[in-house]
Amino acid sequence: MAEQTGTESKMIDATELSKAMTSIAERSQRIVADFLTRQAADPTAAAADPLNIGNAFMEMTAKLMSDPAKLVEANLNLWQDYMSLWQNTARRMLGEETQPVVAPDSGDRRFKDEMWQENEIFDFIKQSYLLSARWMQGVVKNVEGLDDHTAKKVDFYTRQFVDAMAPSNFVLTNPEVLRATVETRGENLLKGLNNLLDDLERGKGNLAIKMTDYDAFKVGENIAVTPGKVVFQTDLMQLIQYDPTTPQAFEKPLLILPPWINKFYILDLRPKNSLIKWAVDQGHTVFVISWVNPDEKLAHKGFGDYMLEGPLAAIDAIEKATGSRQVNAAGYCLGGTLLACTLAYLAAKGEDRIASATFFTTMTDFKDPGELGVFIDEEQLSALETRMNQAGFLDGRDMATTFNMMRANDLIWSFVVNNYLLGKDPFPFDLLYWNSDSTRMPAAMHSFYLRKMYQENRLVEPGAIELNGVKIDLGNIKTPLYMLSTREDHIAPWQSTYALTQNVSGPIKFVLSASGHIAGVVNPPAANKYCYWTNAKKPKNPEVWLAGATQVEGSWWTDWQKWVEKFAGKQVPARQPGDGKLKAIEAAPGSYVQVKAV
Repeated sequence: MAEQTGTESKMIDATELSKAMTSIAERSQRIVADFLTRQAADPTAAAADPLNIGNAFMEMTAKLMSDPAKLVEANLNLWQDYMSLWQNTARRMLGEETQPVVAPDSGDRRFKDEMWQENEIFDFIKQSYLLSARWMQGVVKNVEGLDDHTAKKVDFYTRQFVDAMAPSNFVLTNPEVLRATVETRGENLLKGLNNLLDDLERGKGNLAIKMTDYDAFKVGENIAVTPGKVVFQTDLMQLIQYDPTTPQAFEKPLLILPPWINKFYILDLRPKNSLIKWAVDQGHTVFVISWVNPDEKLAHKGFGDYMLEGPLAAIDAIEKATGSRQVNAAGYCLGGTLLACTLAYLAAKGEDRIASATFFTTMTDFKDPGELGVFIDEEQLSALETRMNQAGFLDGRDMATTFNMMRANDLIWSFVVNNYLLGKDPFPFDLLYWNSDSTRMPAAMHSFYLRKMYQENRLVEPGAIELNGVKIDLGNIKTPLYMLSTREDHIAPWQSTYALTQNVSGPIKFVLSASGHIAGVVNPPAANKYCYWTNAKKPKNPEVWLAGATQVEGSWWTDWQKWVEKFAGKQVPARQPGDGKLKAIEAAPGSYVQVKAV
């Protein structure tokens, strides 16, 4: 008798398959019905093109057709490339060695399966796609006569289309998926369909792709576990003071302002990569703002409210808790933008409550905001404001989708393949858990931020922004600054963040870290990863700065510690949370961070 194979043992029971398909049909009908009901009740849903993509591509097409010779030349080049590919493929099938006409980037994980290289058919599919992608993106990039914003929008959404059409995203053209389908007799696709329905149900009709095992993490239990207490709170934030780990501490506490676009615990994921724990271990009395996840009750809160009820309220509270009138402050991304505004506000009032300020990947000049600028124009802002004014806030999923689109292959399509085509569960990953733990934005604040900073770039104009009745001017900032930017940042391009070096009056140390917006910042010394660049000079051109910079191996954390110690004051007995005039409210990480957006 022939031995039963592993594949045969995995045959799907017909009765079970019928039950599964019936359940899928019922869930699908319910999801579609619920989605259509919500769409009918949403006045913004009728907008055919809220991102204003159609007009951008119509303008691009008109410009393209006005120079048909250039299009003909591009098509001829594509045809020649295809002829070379056909010839190479035929020679490979005859057993000859050939060099690829086009190859994916070394970091392109879509084609990591060995069959993309070893099998002639899949190699042809891969190279055909890469040639078409290169042709399409080259054509739209070379269209003349488009304004800069339209050109960037066309380029961005062309890339979205190109990424979506990758052969790795389809069952019949992905060798790994085909192999799994044969081995499991289609069970992977059935599991993938259930995963898809789960994500649609969780997103209430919108696709909320599951990026990690959400049940594997719990805030306060296995992430955000540095011990401390909430010692103060406002409508917008809780102030956490962390337990000391050294008998002595610096006199001036450290106040960290994370962005309220995300939750604070990116700086406290695990003990081994927690910047918060590391700073405590260096002898800082660390306070961190944990922002509220706002709902419609806070729709009226503006940017000025975030300053008054955030860093300014925190500084006063810290003085009560420790007796120190001054703090060293650090702001991350949008938290850094708020810190810059706070410094200018205090300078205008003649107050020196902040002894030094550190900026992590912070933009203050939004002239060139990178790919986020694609989403900033009057049509898109008006549509966004309509949605926000109806709800009172920007849904956290909207912001998450925007950021995910900027790295679509890594943060969208890789999960489509893993979850829906291969039928696998995503791997437990604390960073992606944090990334999925989205936060809302109050309507008034977010509208102000997008218009006054991204659209109008008013923060760099002296007196053009007024907060709490005070016109602010970055040029009045004389506080010593440490600026940390990251070379591969797709959210806050380092060349744009560098502009602050030219806009303030005080001493600045600018440091550029390798890697990106998160990994370049969350880079503990023990990991011994990446490097950073320093240059004491501050030329106007950032590329000139980099050309003259010195590369240093390892983490920038130790460099920052040497810098900030100069402003941290003398050593004093370590302070315990709740021992001062502020009593402990609850244990860290507090209750504000526990509120989910969905």
